[in-house]
Amino acid sequence: MAIHLKIIGVLLMALALLHLIFPRYFNWEKELPALSLINRQMMVVHTFFIALMVFLMGLLCLTSANELLETSLGKKIALGLGVFWSIRLLIQFFGYSSNLWKGKAFETIVHLLFSLLWIYLTIVFWGVYLN
Repeated sequence: MAIHLKIIGVLLMALALLHLIFPRYFNWEKELPALSLINRQMMVVHTFFIALMVFLMGLLCLTSANELLETSLGKKIALGLGVFWSIRLLIQFFGYSSNLWKGKAFETIVHLLFSLLWIYLTIVFWGVYLN
C-alpha cells in the first residue's frame, strides 16, 4: 500500500502544478472581467489554495507513506482524505453538467481519466484507513 501512497503523492503534486495553466486554458483574461471584483478574486485565490492543498496532500503521501499506514494519526488523516476524495468523486458526476463533456472527444477523455483518478484516490485512502 505504501507504493500506492507514493504514486498518489506524485499524481497529486502533478495535479497541483496543472492548476498553473488554468488561467490561460480557461481564458480567465477574457472570462473573469465580467465578474464582480470579489468573485474574480475568489476564483484566483481559491484556485491557488486548492492547488496548494493538493500539492501538500501529495507531499504528505510521498514523504510520509509509512506514517499514514502505521500510526493512529496517519489512519485518521487517511480517513479525512478518503472522505474528501469520495466527495470529489461524487462531484465529478453530480456537480458538473454532462453537457461539458458529452459528445466532445477530448473533454470525455479528461472526464474519464479524472473519474478514474478520483476512484483510485478514494479506494487507496479508504484502504489505508480500514487496514
